[in-house]
Amino acid sequence: MNKIHLRILFLVILVSSVLVSGSSVKLISGQTSNMVTNVTDLTKSDLSNANVQLENKTVDYFNQAHGYLVFPSKLNANNSEINSTMKLPGVVMIHENKGLNENIKNMANLLAKNGYVVLAVDLFKGEVTTDRNRSSELTQQIRDNQDIATSNLKSAVKYLSSLPNVNPEKIVSLGWCFGGGQSLQLALNSQDHALAATIIYYGRLVTDNATLASIKWPVLGIFGDQDMSIQVDTVKAFESALKSNGTPNEIYIYKGVGHAFANPSGDNYAPKETQDSWQKTLSFLKKYTSA
Repeated sequence: MNKIHLRILFLVILVSSVLVSGSSVKLISGQTSNMVTNVTDLTKSDLSNANVQLENKTVDYFNQAHGYLVFPSKLNANNSEINSTMKLPGVVMIHENKGLNENIKNMANLLAKNGYVVLAVDLFKGEVTTDRNRSSELTQQIRDNQDIATSNLKSAVKYLSSLPNVNPEKIVSLGWCFGGGQSLQLALNSQDHALAATIIYYGRLVTDNATLASIKWPVLGIFGDQDMSIQVDTVKAFESALKSNGTPNEIYIYKGVGHAFANPSGDNYAPKETQDSWQKTLSFLKKYTSA
C-alpha cells in the first residue's frame, strides 16, 4: 500500500472515530466561555443582562457526580468590583433524560446572568446521550434507585448553601422532563432544608394530597395540553391537590404543544411558548427569591 493510500485510510479512521465519540456518550466539562450560546431565542428576550460576566467551573458535590456551577462574576461589565458580601439566590438545575449536556449548561448560564448561583447537577454519573434506548435505561436506573438520586439532589442543596455568595434560605429547584419529576422529588424530601420554590417543566407528577402536603413553598408548573406523557387530567389533579393543601402555585398549560416543547433539539420544540414560559419562570423566581 503506497503512502497516498495510507494517508487516506488514516483520515477515514480519524473522522469515523470523531463521529462515533461525539454522537452519544461523553463526560461533562465546564464551559470556559462566558458567552451564552443557547440555540433558542431566549437570549434575545433580555438584552439588559447581555454584558453580565460569569464565572463557571466543574465541582464535586456528591459521590461520582460532577456538577456545573455558574454565577455572576465579582466584576461587572466595566470590570469594577461588585459588593463581595452580596448573597444571591441558588438554583439546583436538573437535566432532562439526556444528561447534563450543553443545552442544560447554557440554560444555567442564561439563568446565572439574571443574578443566580446555579448548580446544574449530574444524575447520570457524567454520561450524556442522544440515544433514546440508552436514555430510557439511564432514566429507569434512577427511578429504581430514587433514594440515591434524592441524596444527590439534597447534596446539591447543601453544597449551594455552603457557598459564601449564596443565601441558603433562597434555594430553588428547577428541572425539565425527567428533571422536572426530580425537581418534585427533591421538594418532597426537603423537610430538613426547606426550599424557597420548586419549578417543574412537564415532569412526572404526584397527585396524592397527603404526599404533597409536605411542600410548604410555592410551586411553578409548566405543561402542554398535547403532552401524552404528562396528561392534562394529571396536571389538573396535581394543581387541585396543591390548592387543597394551601400550597401557593402557578400552573400553566400551553395549548397546542406537546411534551418537551421547551427543548430546542426536540421535534416538539415551540419557540413562542418556550420564551413565554421562560419569562414566567424568571418572574416567579424574582417574586419568591428577592430579598
